[in-house]
Amino acid sequence: MSTPPASAAPLRVGLVGAGPWARLTHAPALAAHPGAVLSGVWGRRPEAAEALAAAHGTDAYTGEAGFDALVAASDAMAFAVPPDVQAPLAVRAAEAGRHLLLDKPVATTVAGAREVAEAAGRAQVASVVFCTLRFADGTAGWIAEQAEAGGWFTARAQWLAALWAPGTGNEFAASPWRREKGGLWDCGPHALSVLIPVLGDVTEVVAAQGPSDAVHLLLRHTSGASSTVTLALDAPEAATGTEVEFRGERGVSALPPGGGDALGAFAAAVDALADAARTGVAHPCDVRFGLQLTEVLARAEAALGPA
Repeated sequence: MSTPPASAAPLRVGLVGAGPWARLTHAPALAAHPGAVLSGVWGRRPEAAEALAAAHGTDAYTGEAGFDALVAASDAMAFAVPPDVQAPLAVRAAEAGRHLLLDKPVATTVAGAREVAEAAGRAQVASVVFCTLRFADGTAGWIAEQAEAGGWFTARAQWLAALWAPGTGNEFAASPWRREKGGLWDCGPHALSVLIPVLGDVTEVVAAQGPSDAVHLLLRHTSGASSTVTLALDAPEAATGTEVEFRGERGVSALPPGGGDALGAFAAAVDALADAARTGVAHPCDVRFGLQLTEVLARAEAALGPA
């Protein structure tokens, strides 16, 4: 996390969402960031917004008028709400000239994600999509190194979680959108955010349904390389884990540990948004990249057919 120049005004960031992700990551990271001010918390549940705002010494907002009031009090908006709640609110924020720190996926429909990207483009606001591994200390540099190296023949990614395993007590297990959309939409953006920068855009998608919510993808990339991806939120607890491996002219390279520091990664994403807002230079992981992720996942979902 960088320290802003003494002359730089802190970026006032309004937090949209008051659930577990906002409470565990967004709010504490924003409150501790030397270049940002948590300008308020908006939530769909007033009691949750009030509790989170009180914990970090800021104001709580709720309802339509409350959202507009928080936008008016902010320079940027950070989102920690379900994707199809996020998208229309992000459009409103962009239209008001506010920079966007978005969660992944931006939306679960191409139309929804495109609306956000187009609104941000019209307003010429900066945007960053918080794909954790693209910002975490232990993994961001490694991804950049693999992209620079090139010469990759194929890659393999596995993102397996046991969100609903008995006794795990995972706070995200109560998420209706994750229950509906499964590993494809929750884990898929993470995997693609590593594969696409290294292997290039996805040109072909083949998808097959595995057990429970597991999905298997076979992807072709603009570099000519192929990749395979396995995603699940409802895997057996003993089978969980995250792996990414590239194989090519220089041998084999595997994703290093270190992507678990969500607080540090989010602080780096705030830095990236502030830099993009100050310089006008788009970040590689901006809303247009978020739209690209949604387009690939929507193609995979269509290939799978009816649930």
